[in-house]
Amino acid sequence: MRWTLTEIAAATGGRLRGDGSTEVDGVTQDSRDVQPGMLFVPLVAERDGHDFIADAVAAGASAYLTARGVASADAAALEVDDTMGALTALAREARHRLGAVPVVGITGSVGKTTTKDLLAAVLGQDRRVWASTRSFNNEIGVPITLLAAPDGTEAVVVEMGSRGPGHIAELCRIARPSMGVVTTVGLSHTSELGSLAAVVSAKQELVESLPAAADGGVAFLNAGVPEVAAMAETTQARVVTFGDGGQVSAESLELDDDLTPRFVLHSPSGEIDVELGARGVHSVDNALAAAAVGLELGVSLAGVAAGLATPTLSPLRMEVVRSAEGARLLNDCYNANPLSMRAALHALAALPAERRIAVLGTMAELGEFEAQEHAAAASLAARLGITVVAVDAPGYSRGGALVIHAEGIDGALEALRDLGGLGAGDAVLVKGSRVAGLERLVERLVTGADG
Repeated sequence: MRWTLTEIAAATGGRLRGDGSTEVDGVTQDSRDVQPGMLFVPLVAERDGHDFIADAVAAGASAYLTARGVASADAAALEVDDTMGALTALAREARHRLGAVPVVGITGSVGKTTTKDLLAAVLGQDRRVWASTRSFNNEIGVPITLLAAPDGTEAVVVEMGSRGPGHIAELCRIARPSMGVVTTVGLSHTSELGSLAAVVSAKQELVESLPAAADGGVAFLNAGVPEVAAMAETTQARVVTFGDGGQVSAESLELDDDLTPRFVLHSPSGEIDVELGARGVHSVDNALAAAAVGLELGVSLAGVAAGLATPTLSPLRMEVVRSAEGARLLNDCYNANPLSMRAALHALAALPAERRIAVLGTMAELGEFEAQEHAAAASLAARLGITVVAVDAPGYSRGGALVIHAEGIDGALEALRDLGGLGAGDAVLVKGSRVAGLERLVERLVTGADG
């Protein structure tokens, strides 16, 4: 989305130091992501983004916001009282520019990013779509997503996360979604939210914020999750259901040896065979949510099936690769909570193998539920016949199952060697919260750099 500096100054209340006719295209808060012509917004967090203004300008930023005075004479500056507030104000103006363009918000305890990727592929069959990159789903990522939407965008898909009460409501005040999807709810971020009921309340803020049905508001709710289905009573939007017992559902589900689901998509518009481009049975509900939105927005059944078959998926989620020794690796290490952990363990159990091993990092941000949920995951692994290697996560030993403990990536590699190494008959899940950084383990297993 292109802006002149005069327009940005008007939207943010900033004081322009430079040529107001200068144009910027795109906005970022990360100096490492700057492309020529962008606006750089230095935010103050653990590190002060103002310290990186010179780097951003050197990378080609046409202008920058500042609450610390002019830092570089080599690009135009907009002085504001608060850079975060200015970013939010500019995002509100970006949403105003989008006008009647459908904006779809997606939330849920798991499945947000995969649903976003699938929906972008479905809507992209017949229109220009802009969607959140990576997992840009917070008070920074949502504004950046809106501001990055190219001119001529015909639909926007925005992922929305929550770390506390009111977070999603605030994101909705910025993005003003006309449609909203709730994938599912479960224990996640309970260190901040405190309970499952609080998680439900936080996710419910999306459907509560939607326009009324008469104004085009539509809430897409997972009929197979009672807590989500009950949200129908809290919204003025029209409700469309998906999943088990929903208006958009899957029948005749089959899973191949690489965890690719095939099913018949049933909907009020008809039915069609789908081969899903995302792995695991748990991905089917995400696909149904994407299909429901696509059909609501006029995508044909054939277009929905084509989009679901060919998404561009975000990395580190249910990727199936081979180790240097030929073992099948299920790389699902982007993040972990109890819902996604159970799904991943069941996916591992579905892989054909002579031996199954789960290399698990901690499930973070669970607060008082951490001990019981780590124990539950280890217990489930035992029931499924899966050996657990726990990396810097002693809590898994409380599950009453044999757990091999390892310190760091080197320790995990040593534990796998002690198990006799990996071979073509093995299937290995690698999963943990982001703090575990287990993608480094996958890289070493794939390259054979296990020394």
